Amino acid sequence: MTKFLLAVHVLAAIIAIGPVTVAASMFPAAVRRAVAAPADPAGPATVRTLHRICRVYAVIAAVVPVSGFATAKSLHVLGSAWLITSIALTALAAVVLGGLVLPRQEATLDALDALDAPAGPPGTADRTSRQLAMYTGVFNLLWATVTVLMIIRPGSTTGA
Repeated sequence: MTKFLLAVHVLAAIIAIGPVTVAASMFPAAVRRAVAAPADPAGPATVRTLHRICRVYAVIAAVVPVSGFATAKSLHVLGSAWLITSIALTALAAVVLGGLVLPRQEATLDALDALDAPAGPPGTADRTSRQLAMYTGVFNLLWATVTVLMIIRPGSTTGA
């Protein structure tokens, strides 16, 4: 059963978190392109699609910690420092995504829908896209750190 749970955990991480990290990373540049070419209907459509990917896959990604807890319990490593650190970083990544990235993406979409371009002077769109890029970078860095901890498992006695 442990191997099955581990397979579900790894596949869920790849299938659910991968698209969020890629789409969220592409979002700021897509916003800048949409603002630079307001007559091109593909710009806002791309931005909407990237946001939808982030939003939907963020919900699906809930399978990752659930399957992770089941795997950790099966492996008897729930008290391991590397796992506790990974859990904390995963929670922080969820807060960054749900509290910083997705709301700013939604605000950007609202501005694109309302005015066919982000509200305010072009510098506003640039500042928003830079903020999104920064928050997305933090989110991606947190997930990269969790991935490394899951692979290396410092101090683990279960073999790596």
